[in-house]
Amino acid sequence: MRLSGKVAIVTGAAVGLGRAVATRFAREGAAVVAVDTNEKEGRAVAAQIHKEGGCGIFVRADVAEESEVISALKLASTEFKRIDVLYNNAAVLIYECDGRAHELSLETWDRTLNVNLRGAFLCAKHTIPFMLNQGGGSIINLCSPTGIMGCAPKLTAYSTSKAGLYGLTRVMAAGYARDGIRVNAIIPGTMDTPMNDYVLTDDKQRDEFREAVPLGRLGLPADVEGLAVFLASEESSYCTGGVYTCDGGLTAV
Repeated sequence: MRLSGKVAIVTGAAVGLGRAVATRFAREGAAVVAVDTNEKEGRAVAAQIHKEGGCGIFVRADVAEESEVISALKLASTEFKRIDVLYNNAAVLIYECDGRAHELSLETWDRTLNVNLRGAFLCAKHTIPFMLNQGGGSIINLCSPTGIMGCAPKLTAYSTSKAGLYGLTRVMAAGYARDGIRVNAIIPGTMDTPMNDYVLTDDKQRDEFREAVPLGRLGLPADVEGLAVFLASEESSYCTGGVYTCDGGLTAV
């Protein structure tokens, strides 16, 4: 198993991509700390991990709140004594309220940036000391094509948060490379997950999004798992500051 002996924090682990990665990490031998605000589904993830013979716990925490992040990491370190991997997946997309800059409320802007960017920063800020003490680790940030391209002009807050996360990935990669801490980003394309239900439940829009992908299909949570395992494992020991697309070729055209 490629992650045997490692302890992994996965934020936004209750559903979608986070859930898929949390359960895959466990199948690869990691002890998983599933972090989310969705208690029902979060506990279901931990139960699934145990059912499959893995090791994992659920911790309820809002990553936008520093005190809750600190508490979650303290619990994780108490339970497992170390933290090797941080998978920053937690994010919100407030589709009905996001928009062009002049249409955007400060409330929507703040909530989106607080979860998507501040949350990833807080989790990294308070995980890095554990990694420094143990001589290294891997941080993986889940970014988006909207953060590197102007492909979502009606999602200003979301796109900006993901652009910030892209920048955070690069600067932390440079800042902690000599400490043995690797920082990389995964950029999924249009994924068939609950976050995208706002467009994919409409058959016409679903077809339009699918046709825009060179591979001719939408992404699935399982498509991201292998890449996440690679970046979490020692197989990627020479990889830092990287941006890895998993988008069916969407950003290549």
